[in-house]
Amino acid sequence: MRGRQGDIYSAYKRVASRDHLSAIDREQDLENFGNSQNFAGANLGKLGNPSWKHSLPHVLVATISSLLFGYHIGVVNDTLESMSIDLGFSGDVLSEGLVVSTCLGGAFLGSIFSGSIADGIGRRRTFQLCAFPMIIGASISATTSTLHGMLLGRLLVGTGMGLGPPVAALYVAEASPSFVRGTYGSFTQIASCLGLMASLCIGIPAKDVVGWWRVCFWVSTVPAVLLALLMEFCAESPHWLFKRGKSAEAEIEFEKLLGGGGHVKVAMADLSKLDKGDEADVKFSELICGRHYKIVFIGSALFALQQLSGINAVFYFSSTVFKGAGVPSDIANICVGIINLLGSIVATILMDKLGRRVLLVGSFLGMAISMGFQVIAASGLVSGSGVYLSVGGMMLFVLTFSLGAGPVPGILLPEMFPVRIRAAAMAICMSVHWAINFLIGLLFLRLLEQLGPQVLYTIFASFCLLAVLFANKHIVETKGKTLQEIEIALLPAI
Repeated sequence: MRGRQGDIYSAYKRVASRDHLSAIDREQDLENFGNSQNFAGANLGKLGNPSWKHSLPHVLVATISSLLFGYHIGVVNDTLESMSIDLGFSGDVLSEGLVVSTCLGGAFLGSIFSGSIADGIGRRRTFQLCAFPMIIGASISATTSTLHGMLLGRLLVGTGMGLGPPVAALYVAEASPSFVRGTYGSFTQIASCLGLMASLCIGIPAKDVVGWWRVCFWVSTVPAVLLALLMEFCAESPHWLFKRGKSAEAEIEFEKLLGGGGHVKVAMADLSKLDKGDEADVKFSELICGRHYKIVFIGSALFALQQLSGINAVFYFSSTVFKGAGVPSDIANICVGIINLLGSIVATILMDKLGRRVLLVGSFLGMAISMGFQVIAASGLVSGSGVYLSVGGMMLFVLTFSLGAGPVPGILLPEMFPVRIRAAAMAICMSVHWAINFLIGLLFLRLLEQLGPQVLYTIFASFCLLAVLFANKHIVETKGKTLQEIEIALLPAI
C-alpha cells in the first residue's frame, strides 16, 4: 500500500528542507501535481466533508492543556488564605502577590520559547514537554513547607502554562477539518472554563479542612499525566511534518485525522500549493519589521486589546461586586464560571455558522455596553439599585466576552499566520498577552484606588470600542476556508 501511495503522491512530495527550488522548478512541479489540484477542485463537492469523528479524539487530548491552564489560574483563589497560614506568610501582601504573579511570570517565559520548541520537536512532543513542569511544579507545591518551595512550584507550573495554550491553538487549527475548525477551536476555551470551575469547586473545602490546599495541587497532576501519556497515541500535525519535508509522514497523519481516501489526496494537494522554499528558519526580524510585520502586529494587537478590555480585572473584582449584593464570594465565583462556560458553548455552536469576525466585533461591542453599565453604577446616578446594575453589567460583560473576544483570537490567529511563521508568531502574540495580563494584575488595584471605578471602567470601555474598530478594519473572515487558502489569500497583501 505504501508503494502505491508513494506513486500517487510522488507528484507533490517535498524535497529536503535545505534544497530550494528555482522558479522554473516550481512551475514544472505545479504542472506535475496539476491533476491533483484539479481533483481537489472538481471532486471536493462530490467527496463532501471528511468525518469529524476521526480528528475529534486528537483535539480533545490537546485541550487537556487548556483544562490545566484554567485550573492553575484558579487554584489559588480559595486556597491562598489557608496556604499562607500553613507556610507562614499570612498577612504578607507581597508574598501572597508573588504566589499569584510568579505563575504569570513563568507563563511569559514559556510562551516566549513555545514557538521555537513547537517548530523544533513538533506539536505532539511539545505537549508532552509542557506536561512535565506542570507535574513537577504541582508536586513541589503540594509537598512544600516553605514559601520558596511554593514559588518554585508555581514558576514551573507557569512555564508549562506558557507552552500549552499557543501549541494547543496551533495543533487544533492544523489537525481540524476546515468545516469544524472554529468549533474545535472553541473547545480550548470550554476546557479552560471547565478547568477554572473545577479549581473553584475543589477549593471550596480549603477554608475549613486543614491541608486541603495540598489536595488541590495534587489533583492537577492527574490531567497532566494523562496529557503526556495520551499524546503518545495522537497524530502529529501534518502541516509541521510537511514543513519539515516529511511528506510521506504527513500523509500518514492525514489518514489518521481525515480517515483516508480522497480527503487525504485533497489535503496533500492543498499543502503543495504553498511555496516550497519556505522551510528556512524564521528570523525574528521578519516578524517585527519584515514582510510578516503587519499580520504579526494584528495578532499581537488583538491579544493586547483582549486584555486591555478589563476582563481579568472584572474577574478579580467580581467577588467584591457580588458581596455588595449579598452573595458569598465562593458562590459568586462559581456563577461567573457558569456564565463563562455557557457563553463558550454558545460560541462553539456559532463559530462555524456566523464566523469569527462577526462574533469578535459583536463581542467587543457588547463588552463596551456592559462596561458602560458599570460606569453608570459607579457614578451614583442610579440610587439604590446601583449594585444590581453593577452585578448585571458584570455578568453581561463575562457573557459577551465568552461569545467572541475570549475564544476567537486563539482560533483566528493560527488560521491567519502562514505555516512557516505560525509557531513563532503565536509565541510573540502570547508573550504580549501574558505581559499585559501581568501588568493589569499588578496595577489594577492601584489604579482603582487612584482613579476610581468610574474612570477606570470608562478606560476599559474605550479599549473595547477601539477593539470594535480594529477588528472591523483588520480582521478577515476565515470560516470554512482551508489554512492553505487563507495563506495564499493573505500573503500577497502583506
